Amino acid sequence: MTGGHEDARASRALWNGVVGRNWVAAQDVLEGLFKPFEELLAEPVGPGARVLDVGCGTGATTVAAARRAGAEGGCVGVDVAEPMIEAARARAGREGVPARFVLADAATHPFAPGGFDLVVSRFGVMFFDDFTGAFANLRRAARPGAELRLVVWRGPEDNPFMTTAERAAGPLLPGLPVRNVDAPGQFALARADRVRGILAGSGWTGAAIEPLDVTCAMPARDLERYFTLLGPVGRVLREVDEPTRIRVTEVLHTAFAPYVRGDQVAFTAGCWLIRASA
Repeated sequence: MTGGHEDARASRALWNGVVGRNWVAAQDVLEGLFKPFEELLAEPVGPGARVLDVGCGTGATTVAAARRAGAEGGCVGVDVAEPMIEAARARAGREGVPARFVLADAATHPFAPGGFDLVVSRFGVMFFDDFTGAFANLRRAARPGAELRLVVWRGPEDNPFMTTAERAAGPLLPGLPVRNVDAPGQFALARADRVRGILAGSGWTGAAIEPLDVTCAMPARDLERYFTLLGPVGRVLREVDEPTRIRVTEVLHTAFAPYVRGDQVAFTAGCWLIRASA
């Protein structure tokens, strides 16, 4: 039997292994897909703002916030995945943006108390092992009156695109991980009542949870790279033999065909926009 610490270590190993490397390999695809969320989260950032981006990935939201905050601001991205942090630092350096990136677990990292005016996350807070403890740690990092502003996924029923690959490829990949929507993972914060309980129990007040439906799109030429690198299928596909890989790829092209419109792939992302105050 494994406990929370063992599960957390296994999760970190994945993010620092195949999952993190694949995410970086698909960085351009993902940043294009999720551009609308980047803009939504950076919107309240003003000159001089101090912003913490939780689960920053390859740094798109952190960099967008840092551009708005300017040289007098202080924008920090934090993530457990070293491949992503390295990519984020490289991006900020290329673009000459004063963003800083920390390789750490935001759930437990000893941030300076009251150091941030705004705490944001784009799909980065659903993976905590102890949600209440993690959000309490983020609350301590926020100054009194600071805003929490998050985008998380609603449930799989609101996001059929996100489970298309595993549903279609499952019969061909018997070792495919099965999702538990209540466990840390993509859909862990799909229930609004659960989110309210977590925020109330961790010291955040005035929680507002609004449905957010956003059209996301990518070039059709990137679809195969998307479904062979990301999600449960992307995690295991590199381990199968070549005939199986070819067959899975064929099946997935057929499964995703309803989302293809000419030279684009488009779907609706069913999310929550979560806001609260410190």
